[in-house]
Amino acid sequence: MVIVGAESVQGWLRRLLFDPEAELLVRQVSVATGAIVIFVIAWFSIRWLRIRTASGALAVGGLWVALTVMFEIGLGRVMDVPEPRMLADYDLTNGGLMPLGLLAMALTPWAVLRLRRRDLDQGVPDA
Repeated sequence: MVIVGAESVQGWLRRLLFDPEAELLVRQVSVATGAIVIFVIAWFSIRWLRIRTASGALAVGGLWVALTVMFEIGLGRVMDVPEPRMLADYDLTNGGLMPLGLLAMALTPWAVLRLRRRDLDQGVPDA
């Protein structure tokens, strides 16, 4: 829920602050900023998530991806977004970078686990 909330705020800010003419570029940049936001969320929540193994981290990342895609499809349908528009973000050949963002999301818990392993093993408190 924290990730969906953070990404929703990012989408709202994108619509509020940026010219619709630059929509594709802004959506592309949003993939990178979204990956950073997800990394920060994972960094501070990994202890709470109790992820201790690489397979557990990858399972959490996969769950995050599945829930994100379901949320996007559901929200798109509720908001009556045409299917071609929803799929455009997933089309790498036309500049849609969502598959790369989802890959980053899937791997983020694993990457954070690797980076925080020593702290987690030694019981170092979160910052």
